[in-house]
Amino acid sequence: MQTLKNIKLYLLDMDGTIYLDECLFDGVIEFLEHVKSVGGRYMFLTNNSSKSVDKYIEKLKSLGITATADDFLTSVDATVFYLEPKKYKKIYALGTESFKSQLKVEGLPITDKLEDGIDCLCMGFDTELSFRKLEDACILLREDIDYIATNPDLVCPTWYGSVPDCGSVSEMIFNATGKRPFFIGKPNSLMVDLAVEKTGFKREQTALIGDRLYTDIACAKNANINGIFVLSGEGTMEDIERYKVQPDYIYKDIKTLLEDLKK
Repeated sequence: MQTLKNIKLYLLDMDGTIYLDECLFDGVIEFLEHVKSVGGRYMFLTNNSSKSVDKYIEKLKSLGITATADDFLTSVDATVFYLEPKKYKKIYALGTESFKSQLKVEGLPITDKLEDGIDCLCMGFDTELSFRKLEDACILLREDIDYIATNPDLVCPTWYGSVPDCGSVSEMIFNATGKRPFFIGKPNSLMVDLAVEKTGFKREQTALIGDRLYTDIACAKNANINGIFVLSGEGTMEDIERYKVQPDYIYKDIKTLLEDLKK
């Protein structure tokens, strides 16, 4: 446990890790307070691209957690970081109105209509998905354009089970077009790289806590940091063999992790 106690920067997944829908898990607030009390820092990392950071701040506030924009890194942040130097002429954004707004605010040339000059299709987790958007994607992918997606998550957990996430929609599009996107979010290490750069902590002082092996813990491995697998969301112990990803630590939930840290 000595190695884990040396961790100073905790990168926390949200859906399935600290809450489900409007239910904050036991021990989360106490865990955040403990991290601060030992001179550490936490940041919230999410692959969910359907909401803006402002919406996440509001959500956490409703759950009793005070946060600022500096406490977040999202797959949209990482996607903007990836897209900006590419200098695309026009990007078709397949996602929520919030997703499109975030890209526009960053000055990216966004459209949600079939137009001449589109040289990139960028897809997020779309809770406002329509057949027209799927059809547009299939039409665009007849051409040799770049195809980017914010995250490969197959499902997003809810209180009643799960709903299809960006990864599942990308599989639908693959079945129709034979093309898969380049995924920006976890398990790509980009968000962790940005967090380490932003905070100044060393990688050996950093851990990512998440409920998915194929995104969260795989991201930790790709970024060469500690991966803490919690069983409070989508993931199960059987997934370790399924995905061939070995966490550094496994806990029932964050409350159990906190109990260990306090020993």
